[in-house]
Amino acid sequence: MFRSFELSILLIIFIVITTGAMSIPMLNIRDTDSSQRKATLVDNSIYCSFLPPDYGGNIADSESNGVAFCNQAPDGLNVRIFPDNFIRSAHFATGDGYIQVTGTINRDAYGLSSNDEGGQYDTKAPSGARCVGYKNFVNLVEPDAELFCIRCCTDTSKCDTAHSTYGCRKVIPGDYS
Repeated sequence: MFRSFELSILLIIFIVITTGAMSIPMLNIRDTDSSQRKATLVDNSIYCSFLPPDYGGNIADSESNGVAFCNQAPDGLNVRIFPDNFIRSAHFATGDGYIQVTGTINRDAYGLSSNDEGGQYDTKAPSGARCVGYKNFVNLVEPDAELFCIRCCTDTSKCDTAHSTYGCRKVIPGDYS
């Protein structure tokens, strides 16, 4: 009888350890995903944009699972670094209720297609996406035109998320040289 009690205790311990070990990686995966959906704009030295999670991905197809890429890793954010030579130009600007970066990209540096007309990432997609310190953001990437733009807003009326097909130059006016 004592032996069956010992076996029962050992079985319970085994189940607890196994169950605990199996759930830890799942939590880490979720944490990693959400942390890669936080962008930041500080100035010309630190800025981010969302892109497909995989090399060669399509912008519109990745609107639900895009991840943040930055020119350098901001403190406290788990982001990816832009591929070498991906950003050709980046122009920082601020206005009443917003901060933005506009510029040009080299689509080949990340395997983006010249036929990809682009798409929009914003506060609604991908899920959990945000621009740190701001209520709202809008981010367009246009591989066919080799343009990118991101605007983070404290005043949500300054971030037009309703006209993604208009493209960067209309949604986020700025310097695209």
